[in-house]
Amino acid sequence: MTWHLVIMRQTRHVHGHTHHKHPAFKKHPALRKNYCFGCGKDNPEGMRLKFVYEEAGKRFVANFRLGRRFTGPPRHAHGGVIAAILDEAMSKPSKLRGVLAPTSELRVRYLKPVPLGQKLTAIGWEIRVRGREHLRAAEIRNERDEVLASGRGKFIAVDADRMMQKFLGSKNGT
Repeated sequence: MTWHLVIMRQTRHVHGHTHHKHPAFKKHPALRKNYCFGCGKDNPEGMRLKFVYEEAGKRFVANFRLGRRFTGPPRHAHGGVIAAILDEAMSKPSKLRGVLAPTSELRVRYLKPVPLGQKLTAIGWEIRVRGREHLRAAEIRNERDEVLASGRGKFIAVDADRMMQKFLGSKNGT
């Protein structure tokens, strides 16, 4: 079982990715629900991370606990799960900009083992934007505010209609 905690303090709740709300994607029946592994509320196998935007810090924050199904080393999270959480945190600034920007590059630093069943926090923010390129960073912290893992990523803004045509073979969702 995965537990999710959400702190609501001068924050805006953020569900899913920008593309889940994009009009071009809403037209296609296969994309009406959010099956994202990281944040998808419709994915029973996913993490269902819930991020809030903290305006004061200009960052996205999710408080959560990881269950045993995310095991890597005994009693600790799998490295791929850690990378997925960091990637998810870094994807959230796309919401503010209203862009669809898939991950182009992801670098992860595994600093300390990430424990299962304990309170954790994922934080993501934007570093800079140059044209279509969005540079972002994220961290996973424990209750003592120690950084357990950090990441940097490059996200490239794309045209949602062209992406739909390429992957689904239709511009209008039929």
